[in-house]
Parts: sequence; C-alpha cells; structure tokens
Amino acid sequence: MKIALGVEYLGTHFHGWQIQKSGIRTVQSVVETALSTVANHPVRVYCSGRTDAGVHAKEQVIHFETEAVRESKAWLFGGNVNLPSDVNFTWVKKVGDDFHARFNAYARAYEFKILNHPVRSALKADSHLWEPRPLDIEKMQEAAILLLGEHDFSCFRDSLCQAKSPIKTIEYLNITKHDGTVLLEVKANAFLHHMVRNIVGTLLKVGRGERDISWVQDVLDSKDRRKAGPTAEPQGLYFVKAFYTDL
Repeated sequence: MKIALGVEYLGTHFHGWQIQKSGIRTVQSVVETALSTVANHPVRVYCSGRTDAGVHAKEQVIHFETEAVRESKAWLFGGNVNLPSDVNFTWVKKVGDDFHARFNAYARAYEFKILNHPVRSALKADSHLWEPRPLDIEKMQEAAILLLGEHDFSCFRDSLCQAKSPIKTIEYLNITKHDGTVLLEVKANAFLHHMVRNIVGTLLKVGRGERDISWVQDVLDSKDRRKAGPTAEPQGLYFVKAFYTDL
C-alpha cells in the first residue's frame, strides 16, 4: 500500500531535506529512520518539495510504499515516538497507487518572515530574517505585483537549479506587516531553486529605498540572475503546503 503523511519541521539544525552522505543530519534521513522502525523494513520517502538547510516546513507532504499492515495511528504516533523533537508527523492517509507527493502537486505555497526592527531578537534568530533598516511595505507590494502571472523567472534562478523550464506562474505574492514582522506569502504552480529567497532579496532593495519599483520589472525582463538582489538567508523561509486534487 501507499501512505501519505504531513510533516512539520524546524530546519535550523538540519542540512536540508534530502539525504546526503552518512553522518549529515537531514529531515529525510530522520523521517525514513522513524518510519522504517514502525514498518520493520527499510522505507524510502518522497516529498512534495525539497528544502534547503535552515528552511522550515509547516506541512511538507511525503509518501512511501510498504507491505507492512499497520493502523493509521501506528504510522502517526509510532512515527512521532521515533522522531526528534524538531520534526513531527501531523496527519496520515492511505492513498492510491497513482499518488505521488511531488508530481501530483499542482501548486505550492511558501512564507518568508522578516523581523523589521532596529534591535535583533534572540528568540526569533532562527525563525526570521533580521532587517534593522526601515522598510516601505507599500512599495514592496507594488513591486511584487509585477511578478504575478506567468513569466520566465531566470533572474531568480540558482545556478544549480535542475528545473527543466524557468517559466512559472505566481498566483499571489502578498506582503504585510504586523507587530514588527513583515510576512511575504507566495503561491505558484512550481518554484525554481532559491526562487523565493532571491525574490525576497530583490524586494528588500525596493523596501530600503535602494532601488525603484520599476527596477524589478527590468530585472525580470533581463532573465539574468546577476541583475537581481542577493539571496536572502534561509531562516525566514517556510514551506507552507502543497496543493493536490487527489489528497
């Protein structure tokens, strides 16, 4: 049978999602170890979207196949017993043989949190990007609107990106501020490697007054990564969820 689970994790002490060489702590490695213990056989999991070192997830979706017969609560609670405190299964569901956590997802959503305050925070150091300079949120939002819809996002694409095409469609890109925290929320049919962090780094230049709103359009039209802003640090990024028609 094929099982899907929701996974939340703090990425601070992980070297990203994907399994690497032995001894490197990744989310996939601890998740597979936990599920293998419950299944009593080696388990390989597949996720809805890989995350980099330091990046968090509110609802990563995974699936795996097994011949072990277990009740749903055994996968959920038995799995959690064998997970470290910074990873947790939130739900479990049996799915059809044609389900795939990555390929069946028709869209994904991310959040990016920025602490916009002159003084840094010890409590938010691992969960927010700290930006001490004042930000013009209205200008950042105006610039963000230029990125909505279908575009060639090569300017926000990491050099190691393995996506077949740089053409993606952003459904929404909203920027709000509450109690000193700037929240960027974005949903697209798919994302390029570092795309969200590169967008954040670019919009921050507008927010600080270093660049005009129209510059973002120039960056987008250039299709040149060198024209955009720097890659924002990872700790403010959260994988929020993947969207499916069959889950």
